[in-house]
Amino acid sequence: MTVRSSLTIVLAAGEGTRMRSSLPKVLHPVAQQTLLAHVLGAAPKGTGTSLAVVIGPDHQAVADEAKRIRQDALTFVQRERLGTAHAVLAAREAIARGVDDILIAFGDTPLITPETFERLRVPLRKGAALAVLGFRAADPTGYGRLLVEGDQLVAIREHADASPAERKITLCNAGVMALDGHRALAILDRIGNANSKGEYYLPDAVGIARAQGGEAVVIETSEDEVRGINTKAQLAEAESVMQARLRKAAMEQGVTLIAPETVYLAADTTFGKDVTIEPFVVIGPGVSISDGTVIHSFSHIVQTALGKNVSIGPYARLRPGTSLGDGARIGNFVETKAATLEAGVKVNHLSYIGDATVGANSNIGAGTITCNYDGFKKHKTVIGTGAFVGTNSSLVAPVKIGNGAYIGSGSVITKDVPDDAMALERNQQTIREGGAARYREMKTGGKKKEG
Repeated sequence: MTVRSSLTIVLAAGEGTRMRSSLPKVLHPVAQQTLLAHVLGAAPKGTGTSLAVVIGPDHQAVADEAKRIRQDALTFVQRERLGTAHAVLAAREAIARGVDDILIAFGDTPLITPETFERLRVPLRKGAALAVLGFRAADPTGYGRLLVEGDQLVAIREHADASPAERKITLCNAGVMALDGHRALAILDRIGNANSKGEYYLPDAVGIARAQGGEAVVIETSEDEVRGINTKAQLAEAESVMQARLRKAAMEQGVTLIAPETVYLAADTTFGKDVTIEPFVVIGPGVSISDGTVIHSFSHIVQTALGKNVSIGPYARLRPGTSLGDGARIGNFVETKAATLEAGVKVNHLSYIGDATVGANSNIGAGTITCNYDGFKKHKTVIGTGAFVGTNSSLVAPVKIGNGAYIGSGSVITKDVPDDAMALERNQQTIREGGAARYREMKTGGKKKEG
C-alpha cells in the first residue's frame, strides 16, 4: 500500500497572557516536557511526513524548542493575530509543497496522542475533504458546537451564535482538524473575516468544504485528551491527567507502584522488569530504571541511569549525571551528582558523592563527602575497586583512592592514596605497602598487627 504523505501544522503563536508568566505558553511543562514537545512527539513522523510550527514574533525560544524535539520542524511566524485560519496560512509555503494529508493542531494540547492523529487521517483516505476532532463536554458552555446530520458534519456553531437548541448539544469542537492536502489551499483561501472581530476562523472551513462538494466528518475523542491550557490551574489539571496516564502505563508494563497517586513520573521515564516504587517518589526527566530495582519512599531522581537490582533511598537525591551499576545501593539522605558508581557499590547513609567515579564493590561510610568545589572549579574524585572509606571522611578533590585502599574514619584526604594502602585519621598517615590488607587481617583475628 502506498504511504500517504502528511504535513502537521502546529499553532504555537499564543502569548499565554493568562498564564501570568514571561515564558511563552507552549514552553510550560507537563510531566517535565514542554507542552509543545508533547504535541510534536505525537505528530506523525517518519517517511513522507513533514512538520510546521507557527510561532509569534520574537519567540525564538519556541523555534529552538521545536528544532530540539524534531529536527525536521519548519517554523513560520504569524506577525499579526488575525485568527486561527490566518495562523495556518502563515505556513502557506509548506502547504503549497503538496501532501496528501494536512493535520492542524495546537501547541497547548499536550494530551493528544499519535493514535488520534492517525484516526483523523482515516476519513481522508476514504475521500473526505475534512475531518474535525470532537468531544462530548461535561459543560459545553463556551465551546463551538458540532452540528451533524447522520454521519456528516454540517457546520461548527460558535457558542455566542448558537440557538437555544444548539446550545444543548454536547458534541464540541476540539479545534484539531485534518484536511485533504490537495484541496486545502482552495478551502483555506476562501475563509473570510466578515465577523465582529475581523478575524479568519478555521471552523469556517467546514461550510466552505461542503459548498465545494466535499465531505466533512467528525472523529470523537475524550474531553481529557483535548484539554487546552490557558491558565496555571488548567496546567495543573493537565499534569494530573498526564500523571494518571503515565502511572497506568508503568503498571501495565509490570512496575509495582505501591501508592500510585503519590508517585510523580516524567514522560520519558523508562522501566525494566520487576521494578518497585514506594510512595512519595519524584522521578524527573532522563531517568532509566533497570530490572529488579527498588526505589524507596521520598527519593528524588533526575537524569540518572539505574542498573539492575539497585536499591535507592529512602530519602535519597540522585542529581543529573548519576549512573549506578548493577546491585549498587544508595541509602537514606545520600546525594549524588555527576557520579558513576559501579556494580555493588554501597553508599548507605548521609553522604555526598559528586563529580566522582567509585569502583565496583567499594563501601562509602556514613557522612563521607567528596569535596568537589574549590570556590572556582569542580574537581573529580576517583575511588578504586573494593575500596573502603570510613565514616565522616572528607575526600578533597582532585584526589584518587586506589583499589582496595582503606580510609580510616574521620580522615581528610588531600593526596592520592595508592592501591591497597591505608590512610588513618586526620594526620593522613599513609601506609603504602599492604597497609589496608594487614589492617583487615588484624580485624579478622590474624597475627599481623599494625603499630
